[in-house]
This record gives sequence, C-alpha cells and structure tokens, in this order.
Amino acid sequence: NKKAFVELLFWKSPAAVNEMTKGYSSLQEGEGTTRSRVPPWTPQEEQELRELYWKYKELEGGDIIAAILSHLPTPGRTRRQVVKQLVRM
Repeated sequence: NKKAFVELLFWKSPAAVNEMTKGYSSLQEGEGTTRSRVPPWTPQEEQELRELYWKYKELEGGDIIAAILSHLPTPGRTRRQVVKQLVRM
C-alpha cells in the first residue's frame, strides 16, 4: 500500500495498529474495541429503564441516574451505559 504513510500521521488505538501491521482482516470477531464487549439492551431492560426514568425524573436535588442504577435489576451496567441508552431512547 503506497499510501500507508498517511495513516501514520494520526493517533491509533491498539486494535488499529494491530490491523495495520498484520493486515486489515486480521481481527477476529469479538476482538478489538471495548464497544464490542458491551452487552446489548434487551427489550425487557429497556422497558424497565423507561419505567425507572419516569418514576425518578421528578427527583428533587438528587441524582436520577444513581437512583436508576440502584434499582436496575440487571447488575453490571455502568452509569455511562445507562445515560447513553436513555439518550438513544
């Protein structure tokens, strides 16, 4: 690839560097970025999140996301994941 030197001008993640050195199809399914390791939200989890949001959205002076996280039945969800899913919904 004669234009590979252009790729060296920009910061890369470790997964991108691995692809550059070993070939662009070298990553196997499930490897690479952490985004691929985040479990998707099921419809039941989305419904529960929606119900918890409507329950705690009028919380005065409190942290809505912290209240939702404490009552979310699925453990292991991070604050960032919950906020991102609420924005997406």
